[in-house]
Amino acid sequence: MAPVKSQCSGDYFYGDDEVLEAAIQSLESEYAAVLRRVRSIGYELPDHDKEVLLRFWWFQYLRTEAASRRAVEMNEGVTALAGADAAGFSMGIREAVQNAMRNFADTMDAVSDLKACLLRNKTDVPFVTSDDPAILTNRWHLESRKGRGHSFGINSAGAVLILPMTPEIACLAYDGDVYSVSKKGKTGWSDVRRRRDVEAINQHQLLTCRSNIFLKDPAHAELVDEWFKKVVHLRPMTTHVIHYAVRDYSDGEQVRYVTVDSSEGREEEEALIHAQAIHATPEIWPTLLTWRRKGAVYTNGTGAGFVRRVWAIRRGGPEYWKERPR
Repeated sequence: MAPVKSQCSGDYFYGDDEVLEAAIQSLESEYAAVLRRVRSIGYELPDHDKEVLLRFWWFQYLRTEAASRRAVEMNEGVTALAGADAAGFSMGIREAVQNAMRNFADTMDAVSDLKACLLRNKTDVPFVTSDDPAILTNRWHLESRKGRGHSFGINSAGAVLILPMTPEIACLAYDGDVYSVSKKGKTGWSDVRRRRDVEAINQHQLLTCRSNIFLKDPAHAELVDEWFKKVVHLRPMTTHVIHYAVRDYSDGEQVRYVTVDSSEGREEEEALIHAQAIHATPEIWPTLLTWRRKGAVYTNGTGAGFVRRVWAIRRGGPEYWKERPR
């Protein structure tokens, strides 16, 4: 298992913000302490450690070099479509890292509402990690009739987060209004006893990594290669798609835009440009992640889609209502 540092954004500085730098160093130290405790005999997951793991997941999700390159590529696509006037908005990797860290500082608790547990790998095959290890996925959005077709993000209903910690331990966080995970009492642990469940968890690393998969024991290399060959056709060809919408209608109070091919837009025409992330759909899901009976998702019928309860409460605008996920 590669050190966390080697999975991150290299030797890019975070700017001259000493407070932010201190906060980052504090979080890294806290995570290292949690990891030591997690590996100790008889450990049970307290609320404080859960908060550290969720915050560290968000930190990792934003700061890896793979994440920064995605941001740069998306930015390049948007500015190219916007034309010469947007050239001043282009950015490089270092600026993307700094932007990500400022975002992290402003949104540290973005996933604190999720439930979390530790997965104990009881099989003879390992959890693997990658150059983009903090996984955001969403089984509900990818599979359900209501969610399918909508993009999803960090505040979406049905969010699932995965962070491998060692070959034997991974952190799983999830929307408790949509899913259930069987745990051993109140210890915070869930045992993974099926090889296929380990494979299902590892598929996300294989589908989202940029270039590298890391594993501790070279003896497992052939197995990982076998897993990769099963899902390589499911890897998205691109990390995002850019939509171009022109003004179609206005009644004085509301404005409607319609998506068109960018070549159809006139230079002087008012337009919106929207970059949508493309998410991989795995071949299988771990059997321990089950649908919650009488679950709930929240929507206000707008393009905001379906969000989790805490985000429905936080957001202004049209009122949200609760719907059954299935």
